[in-house]
Amino acid sequence: MLDPRSEIYPTIEYRPIQPSDLEALEKIHLALFPIRYEREFFLNVVNGHGIVSWGAVDTSRSDEGRGEIIGFVTTRMIAAKDSEIEDLFRYNSSRKDLTLVYILTLGVVDRYRNLGIASSLVREVIKYAASISNCRGVYLHVISYNQPAISFYKKMLFKLVRRLPMFYYIRGQHYDSYLFVYYVNGGRSPCSPLEIVTSFVVDFRAFVKMLVAKFWSNEETCTPRWSRCAVMILSLVIMETMVP
Repeated sequence: MLDPRSEIYPTIEYRPIQPSDLEALEKIHLALFPIRYEREFFLNVVNGHGIVSWGAVDTSRSDEGRGEIIGFVTTRMIAAKDSEIEDLFRYNSSRKDLTLVYILTLGVVDRYRNLGIASSLVREVIKYAASISNCRGVYLHVISYNQPAISFYKKMLFKLVRRLPMFYYIRGQHYDSYLFVYYVNGGRSPCSPLEIVTSFVVDFRAFVKMLVAKFWSNEETCTPRWSRCAVMILSLVIMETMVP
Protein backbone atom coordinates (compact mmCIF):
# COMPACT_ATOMS: atom_id res chain seq x y z
CA MET A 1 0.00 0.00 0.00
CA LEU A 2 1.21 3.51 -0.75
CA ASP A 3 2.19 5.48 2.33
CA PRO A 4 -0.74 7.87 3.00
CA ARG A 5 1.70 10.28 4.65
CA SER A 6 3.65 10.69 1.43
CA GLU A 7 3.11 13.88 -0.55
CA ILE A 8 3.57 11.98 -3.81
CA TYR A 9 0.41 10.36 -5.16
CA PRO A 10 0.07 8.37 -8.37
CA THR A 11 -1.69 9.78 -11.39
CA ILE A 12 -4.50 7.32 -12.17
CA GLU A 13 -6.28 7.19 -15.50
CA TYR A 14 -9.17 4.96 -16.53
CA ARG A 15 -9.62 3.28 -19.89
CA PRO A 16 -11.14 0.16 -21.46
CA ILE A 17 -9.15 -3.02 -20.89
CA GLN A 18 -7.09 -3.95 -23.96
CA PRO A 19 -5.53 -7.16 -25.38
CA SER A 20 -2.15 -6.00 -24.08
CA ASP A 21 -3.56 -6.22 -20.52
CA LEU A 22 -4.13 -9.98 -20.72
CA GLU A 23 -1.14 -11.12 -18.68
CA ALA A 24 -1.52 -8.47 -15.98
CA LEU A 25 -5.27 -9.13 -15.73
CA GLU A 26 -4.73 -12.85 -15.18
CA LYS A 27 -2.03 -12.19 -12.61
CA ILE A 28 -4.15 -9.81 -10.55
CA HIS A 29 -7.18 -12.10 -10.58
CA LEU A 30 -5.02 -14.98 -9.41
CA ALA A 31 -3.69 -12.90 -6.51
CA LEU A 32 -7.02 -11.41 -5.41
CA PHE A 33 -9.70 -14.08 -5.79
CA PRO A 34 -10.22 -17.56 -4.34
CA ILE A 35 -12.06 -18.52 -7.54
CA ARG A 36 -9.95 -19.53 -10.53
CA TYR A 37 -11.14 -18.11 -13.84
CA GLU A 38 -10.76 -19.90 -17.15
CA ARG A 39 -8.50 -18.50 -19.85
CA GLU A 40 -11.57 -17.96 -22.01
CA PHE A 41 -12.91 -15.47 -19.50
CA PHE A 42 -9.81 -13.27 -19.77
CA LEU A 43 -9.79 -13.50 -23.56
CA ASN A 44 -13.43 -12.36 -23.61
CA VAL A 45 -12.57 -9.45 -21.32
CA VAL A 46 -9.58 -8.10 -23.26
CA ASN A 47 -11.33 -8.57 -26.61
CA GLY A 48 -14.68 -7.19 -25.46
CA HIS A 49 -16.62 -10.33 -26.33
CA GLY A 50 -19.84 -9.81 -24.39
CA ILE A 51 -17.98 -8.05 -21.58
CA VAL A 52 -17.57 -4.32 -20.95
CA SER A 53 -14.60 -3.44 -18.74
CA TRP A 54 -12.54 -0.58 -17.39
CA GLY A 55 -8.94 -0.60 -16.25
CA ALA A 56 -7.04 1.78 -13.97
CA VAL A 57 -3.44 2.59 -14.85
CA ASP A 58 -0.76 4.60 -13.05
CA THR A 59 0.59 6.97 -15.67
CA SER A 60 3.07 8.53 -13.23
CA ARG A 61 5.25 5.43 -13.13
CA SER A 62 8.65 5.82 -14.77
CA ASP A 63 9.53 2.12 -15.00
CA GLU A 64 8.58 -0.50 -17.54
CA GLY A 65 5.25 -0.95 -15.71
CA ARG A 66 3.94 2.40 -16.92
CA GLY A 67 0.54 1.84 -18.49
CA GLU A 68 0.06 -1.55 -16.80
CA ILE A 69 -3.34 -1.96 -15.17
CA ILE A 70 -3.40 -1.78 -11.39
CA GLY A 71 -7.18 -2.02 -11.02
CA PHE A 72 -10.13 -3.25 -13.06
CA VAL A 73 -13.85 -3.89 -13.20
CA THR A 74 -15.52 -6.32 -15.61
CA THR A 75 -19.24 -6.33 -16.39
CA ARG A 76 -21.81 -8.09 -18.50
CA MET A 77 -25.25 -6.95 -19.71
CA ILE A 78 -28.03 -9.31 -18.61
CA ALA A 79 -31.75 -9.28 -19.40
CA ALA A 80 -33.67 -8.53 -16.19
CA LYS A 81 -35.98 -11.51 -16.84
CA ASP A 82 -32.96 -13.83 -16.82
CA SER A 83 -31.48 -12.56 -13.55
CA GLU A 84 -31.95 -13.75 -9.96
CA ILE A 85 -33.75 -10.49 -9.19
CA GLU A 86 -36.30 -10.62 -11.99
CA ASP A 87 -39.08 -10.52 -9.39
CA LEU A 88 -37.94 -7.09 -8.20
CA PHE A 89 -38.99 -5.60 -11.55
CA ARG A 90 -42.42 -7.19 -11.97
CA TYR A 91 -44.03 -3.86 -11.07
CA ASN A 92 -42.87 -2.72 -14.51
CA SER A 93 -44.12 -5.82 -16.30
CA SER A 94 -45.22 -3.74 -19.29
CA ARG A 95 -41.55 -3.53 -20.27
CA LYS A 96 -40.21 -6.85 -21.54
CA ASP A 97 -36.80 -5.53 -22.59
CA LEU A 98 -35.44 -4.34 -19.23
CA THR A 99 -31.74 -5.03 -18.69
CA LEU A 100 -29.22 -4.97 -15.85
CA VAL A 101 -25.46 -4.55 -15.70
CA TYR A 102 -23.83 -7.34 -13.70
CA ILE A 103 -20.42 -6.73 -12.12
CA LEU A 104 -18.34 -9.86 -12.70
CA THR A 105 -15.08 -8.88 -10.98
CA LEU A 106 -13.65 -5.79 -9.32
CA GLY A 107 -10.15 -5.48 -7.91
CA VAL A 108 -7.21 -3.22 -7.13
CA VAL A 109 -3.65 -4.39 -6.44
CA ASP A 110 -2.62 -4.11 -2.80
CA ARG A 111 -0.23 -1.17 -3.00
CA TYR A 112 -2.83 1.03 -4.70
CA ARG A 113 -5.70 0.46 -2.29
CA ASN A 114 -7.41 3.17 -0.25
CA LEU A 115 -6.90 5.73 -3.00
CA GLY A 116 -10.50 5.68 -4.26
CA ILE A 117 -9.68 3.61 -7.34
CA ALA A 118 -12.35 0.96 -6.74
CA SER A 119 -14.96 3.68 -6.12
CA SER A 120 -14.02 5.40 -9.38
CA LEU A 121 -14.28 2.13 -11.30
CA VAL A 122 -17.74 1.42 -9.88
CA ARG A 123 -18.85 4.95 -10.73
CA GLU A 124 -17.81 4.29 -14.33
CA VAL A 125 -20.10 1.24 -14.32
CA ILE A 126 -23.00 3.20 -12.84
CA LYS A 127 -22.55 5.97 -15.41
CA TYR A 128 -22.49 3.39 -18.19
CA ALA A 129 -25.66 1.69 -16.90
CA ALA A 130 -27.46 5.01 -16.54
CA SER A 131 -26.67 5.82 -20.18
CA ILE A 132 -28.71 2.80 -21.34
CA SER A 133 -32.39 3.80 -21.36
CA ASN A 134 -33.83 0.34 -20.65
CA CYS A 135 -31.29 -0.53 -17.95
CA ARG A 136 -32.68 -0.48 -14.42
CA GLY A 137 -29.70 -1.29 -12.24
CA VAL A 138 -26.20 -2.56 -11.52
CA TYR A 139 -26.00 -5.71 -9.41
CA LEU A 140 -23.44 -8.17 -8.07
CA HIS A 141 -22.76 -10.93 -5.56
CA VAL A 142 -20.48 -10.71 -2.53
CA ILE A 143 -19.39 -13.77 -0.57
CA SER A 144 -20.84 -13.58 2.93
CA TYR A 145 -17.54 -13.41 4.83
CA ASN A 146 -16.07 -10.53 2.78
CA GLN A 147 -16.94 -7.76 5.21
CA PRO A 148 -14.72 -5.09 3.56
CA ALA A 149 -16.54 -5.62 0.24
CA ILE A 150 -19.95 -5.55 1.95
CA SER A 151 -19.07 -2.27 3.67
CA PHE A 152 -17.70 -0.86 0.41
CA TYR A 153 -20.89 -1.47 -1.59
CA LYS A 154 -23.07 -0.11 1.20
CA LYS A 155 -20.92 3.01 1.21
CA MET A 156 -21.45 3.24 -2.56
CA LEU A 157 -25.22 3.21 -1.84
CA PHE A 158 -25.91 -0.25 -3.23
CA LYS A 159 -28.97 -1.90 -1.67
CA LEU A 160 -28.67 -5.33 -0.07
CA VAL A 161 -31.73 -7.09 -1.47
CA ARG A 162 -31.26 -10.72 -0.46
CA ARG A 163 -29.03 -13.50 0.85
CA LEU A 164 -28.49 -16.57 -1.32
CA PRO A 165 -27.66 -19.70 0.73
CA MET A 166 -24.72 -21.85 -0.43
CA PHE A 167 -24.20 -19.77 -3.57
CA TYR A 168 -20.45 -20.33 -3.73
CA TYR A 169 -18.58 -23.64 -3.60
CA ILE A 170 -14.89 -23.03 -2.91
CA ARG A 171 -12.32 -25.63 -1.97
CA GLY A 172 -14.92 -28.13 -0.88
CA GLN A 173 -17.01 -25.72 1.20
CA HIS A 174 -20.24 -23.84 0.54
CA TYR A 175 -20.64 -20.13 1.29
CA ASP A 176 -23.64 -17.83 1.19
CA SER A 177 -23.78 -14.80 -1.06
CA TYR A 178 -25.19 -11.31 -0.55
CA LEU A 179 -26.82 -9.72 -3.57
CA PHE A 180 -26.47 -5.95 -3.95
CA VAL A 181 -28.26 -3.64 -6.41
CA TYR A 182 -27.75 -0.02 -7.42
CA TYR A 183 -30.87 1.22 -9.22
CA VAL A 184 -30.72 3.56 -12.22
CA ASN A 185 -33.23 5.10 -14.63
CA GLY A 186 -36.16 4.83 -12.23
CA GLY A 187 -35.48 1.27 -11.12
CA ARG A 188 -36.52 0.53 -7.55
CA SER A 189 -37.32 -2.27 -5.15
CA PRO A 190 -40.98 -3.23 -4.65
CA CYS A 191 -42.63 -1.49 -1.73
CA SER A 192 -42.04 -3.04 1.67
CA PRO A 193 -45.07 -3.92 3.87
CA LEU A 194 -44.41 -0.79 5.94
CA GLU A 195 -44.36 1.39 2.82
CA ILE A 196 -47.63 -0.14 1.65
CA VAL A 197 -49.32 0.49 5.02
CA THR A 198 -47.95 4.04 5.19
CA SER A 199 -49.20 4.79 1.67
CA PHE A 200 -52.64 3.41 2.57
CA VAL A 201 -52.84 5.56 5.72
CA VAL A 202 -51.87 8.71 3.81
CA ASP A 203 -54.47 8.03 1.12
CA PHE A 204 -57.14 7.17 3.69
CA ARG A 205 -56.49 10.37 5.62
CA ALA A 206 -56.94 12.39 2.43
CA PHE A 207 -60.15 10.48 1.66
CA VAL A 208 -61.60 11.11 5.12
CA LYS A 209 -60.71 14.80 4.98
CA MET A 210 -62.46 15.05 1.63
CA LEU A 211 -65.60 13.39 3.00
CA VAL A 212 -65.61 15.65 6.05
CA ALA A 213 -65.20 18.78 3.92
CA LYS A 214 -67.97 17.67 1.57
CA PHE A 215 -70.30 16.77 4.42
CA TRP A 216 -69.63 20.09 6.15
CA SER A 217 -70.39 22.13 3.04
CA ASN A 218 -73.51 20.16 2.08
CA GLU A 219 -75.01 20.16 5.56
CA GLU A 220 -73.95 23.62 6.62
CA THR A 221 -77.49 25.03 6.74
CA CYS A 222 -79.44 22.05 8.09
CA THR A 223 -77.17 20.06 10.40
CA PRO A 224 -77.09 20.90 14.13
CA ARG A 225 -73.70 22.07 15.42
CA TRP A 226 -73.32 19.12 17.81
CA SER A 227 -73.82 16.62 14.94
CA ARG A 228 -71.12 18.24 12.79
CA CYS A 229 -68.73 18.18 15.71
CA ALA A 230 -69.39 14.50 16.28
CA VAL A 231 -68.54 13.71 12.67
CA MET A 232 -65.31 15.72 12.89
CA ILE A 233 -64.24 14.04 16.13
CA LEU A 234 -64.98 10.57 14.74
CA SER A 235 -62.90 11.20 11.62
CA LEU A 236 -59.96 12.46 13.66
CA VAL A 237 -60.09 9.40 15.89
CA ILE A 238 -60.04 7.12 12.86
CA MET A 239 -57.01 8.90 11.38
CA GLU A 240 -55.05 8.96 14.62
CA THR A 241 -55.57 5.26 15.30
CA MET A 242 -54.16 4.42 11.90
CA VAL A 243 -50.89 6.33 12.32
CA PRO A 244 -48.08 3.76 11.76
